[in-house]
Amino acid sequence: MSRILLKLSGEALSKDGKYDDGVIKGIAAQVKNLTENGTEIGIVIGGGNYWRGRSSENIDRTKADQIGMLATVMNCIYVSEIFRLSGIDTEIFTPFACSSFTNLFSKDEALKAMKAGKAVFFAGGTGHPFFSTDTGVVLRAAETGADAIYLAKAVDGVYDSDPKTNPDAVKYDEISIDDVISGNLQVVDMTASILARDRKIPMFVFDLTEKDSIIKAVSGDFSGTKITV
Repeated sequence: MSRILLKLSGEALSKDGKYDDGVIKGIAAQVKNLTENGTEIGIVIGGGNYWRGRSSENIDRTKADQIGMLATVMNCIYVSEIFRLSGIDTEIFTPFACSSFTNLFSKDEALKAMKAGKAVFFAGGTGHPFFSTDTGVVLRAAETGADAIYLAKAVDGVYDSDPKTNPDAVKYDEISIDDVISGNLQVVDMTASILARDRKIPMFVFDLTEKDSIIKAVSGDFSGTKITV
């Protein structure tokens, strides 16, 4: 049995400013397949479809990051409900109290839920400003003893430069976390990269839009990039 952390971007779940239920249902179907076959799954969702706090120069950074944390909570509540309608039991954990909306994060309770076959959502980032959801997913992976982190993105792997601006960008099939850090490749932010290296958690980067991309990534049958530790 394996335990993984899946990172989804908020933008990937939305279209024209609204949630794309078709995409979310497709993700739910893949997660259901994996959990029914014994994979324990934790999920972190970014909040970029609601808020990009770092791009705001008008308010205090701490407040901007707090808004971003709440954006991830809203995403997790919505996606969790779509999962439930798809027949998946779920739990949502946050590092701060959200009344009855979520559960306060506890490693023991999160592991209990994962072992019970539930899709476990980790919302609210780390609960502190100046840390991204990248750091949040690596932190939860380290705390729960996850075997790997799977980064579902709008790009099909890690490149030596931005493929959107450089048509000659070279894609890596496999790259070490040390090379990611030294090359400042920004797969995840630097804090997250260093934590993944120190805790020896490999990461897999793949294109979410590819059919059955999550299942393929977890099974090893994918065309993305493996980041070794």
